[in-house]
Amino acid sequence: MNRTTQSLIAAVAALAAVTGFAVANAPDDSGDDGAKAAARLPVERTSLLCPVPSSSDLAETSYTAFTPAGEGSGKTGKAQLMPATRALKVTPEGAAREEKKDDKPFLTSKAPGKPVTGEESGGDVPALLGTADGRLAPGWTVQQTTKYAVGSGRGVQGTNCTAPDTDFWFPGASTDKDRSDYVHLTNPDDTAAVVDIELYGKDGALKTEVGEAIQVQPHSSVPVLLSTLAPKEQTNLTMHVTARSGRVAAAVQSSDDKLGGDWLPASADPASRLVLPGIPEDATSVRLVAFAPGADDADLKVQLASPTGSISPAGHANLHVKSGMTSAVDLGDVTKGEAGSLILTPTEDAAPVVAALRVTRGKGADQETAFIPATNAIGTRATVADNRAKGSTLSLVAPGKTGKVKVTASEGSEGGSPTSKTYTIKGGTTLGVKAPVPSGLKGTYAITVEPVSGGDVHASRMLESPEDGIPMFTVQTLPDDRGTVSVPEAEQDLKVLQK
Repeated sequence: MNRTTQSLIAAVAALAAVTGFAVANAPDDSGDDGAKAAARLPVERTSLLCPVPSSSDLAETSYTAFTPAGEGSGKTGKAQLMPATRALKVTPEGAAREEKKDDKPFLTSKAPGKPVTGEESGGDVPALLGTADGRLAPGWTVQQTTKYAVGSGRGVQGTNCTAPDTDFWFPGASTDKDRSDYVHLTNPDDTAAVVDIELYGKDGALKTEVGEAIQVQPHSSVPVLLSTLAPKEQTNLTMHVTARSGRVAAAVQSSDDKLGGDWLPASADPASRLVLPGIPEDATSVRLVAFAPGADDADLKVQLASPTGSISPAGHANLHVKSGMTSAVDLGDVTKGEAGSLILTPTEDAAPVVAALRVTRGKGADQETAFIPATNAIGTRATVADNRAKGSTLSLVAPGKTGKVKVTASEGSEGGSPTSKTYTIKGGTTLGVKAPVPSGLKGTYAITVEPVSGGDVHASRMLESPEDGIPMFTVQTLPDDRGTVSVPEAEQDLKVLQK
């Protein structure tokens, strides 16, 4: 038997194995021999990364992990958060030192439908690397919430732990004299990642070589202070993080000496139409930051979706965003005492844009800020963890057609029975509601939002925890929780070997 014949037999065997597996695992259909639509099946593995929460010794950090009840992949599964084995800790003086961490699980989930929680204190808490498989993988969500009362960035800083990727956009970053913005790069893999950071101001790209080829070692987290990458102070920046090799999770921690702080999550991928859901009704100041990464300028129509309809903010009905330059506009107290969301659409030719809002509540020395990036619709299902009996508010916006969604509050981490409510959101409006609470709630709980009918709905959750007259809060958007994946049906076709 010659080598060509052996190679052909091996190829046939391999193809038969692959196609046979696909057929065996594809959903049973009507027997039609024509092309079939891809099926949506539960994911089998999910990875999430939580950044270092704080360098403050006064910080109190809580973690809540949750997998929605439903059809999972198999009858078994496990979800764990592990400390990063290598981490760089940023001291209050701005220096960084490497610390080794143990490899014991910090948090373990054993069953869908019930949140599990953990707490840490102080400034020595490492980044966490999380994986979930089997029935715990679909929709696995982890919320990290930190609170401290004094110091730069004081307030509530919350973030959804994010999946690793290779490309992130952060409109709304800053190197202003009152701001300390760090981008945290966390590598979950066994090989090093190489990351580039680009900054864009009002006049275009900032010239710097410091942000090129940043090494992120395996199972480690690296914080990068943005002011070390910029030659001069810039109030409004857009940051682009790309991994030229490997993959990382990226999140920006913004601390302000006067206005508190929060995590700035990545914006949704560049698109010509964007939705930024959930401006609080008592917002005293709202700043929109936008960036056009393509070759063309973007001309945008700016609309506020209020509870009664869509309106154009006075004096800011349109926004021109030059290609490669960051544009910012202060909208003031744009909501005028009503919950709202911002909708950006092209006025003429469509051009891709990324955008985020910086939202401020309170006045004088009692101000606190949070960020709302542009986000995708809830899709098949969206999930947010760490909700409390008081202080959780949902914002639901239907930018186009009227939509209906079902909101389910899970059982509590220490007790309580799930409950569900259905909401209808009229097209072009925002509906702000107190999140439903499980009956007999003890501990914290999670919320899932699922479409029932109608048009797309975008959502966010505001978590409030006021203290000493300061309206401390954080906002998390609710895009699809990636609980399912599209899997095309495959069949054996040995004719391909003849082509």
